[in-house]
Amino acid sequence: MTDPDIRNNTDARRYELEVDGLTATVAYNLTGPHLMITETLVPVALEGRGIASRMARHVIDDARKRELVILPVCTFFAGYFQKHPDQADVVHPDYRKALGLT
Repeated sequence: MTDPDIRNNTDARRYELEVDGLTATVAYNLTGPHLMITETLVPVALEGRGIASRMARHVIDDARKRELVILPVCTFFAGYFQKHPDQADVVHPDYRKALGLT
């Protein structure tokens, strides 16, 4: 289920979540059906609160809903899929193979 607090800022090509006056982001490039996740940034003051994982779940759900295939170039997302292989159905097959998810 998508998170109502996270917004997709299409102009900036990033998902955003404001917490305590700070903004966590997941940057992406969208080309056709491919959603390349390039970077996940969580301000230091917000680290350790599960914010990056919360955003990952939202992005994955949003990609599924929009029938997009994720290319997880971002190291956080690559690691997230390795920890949650049950979510890897939205990952491009070549990336699944590279991450050892097949």
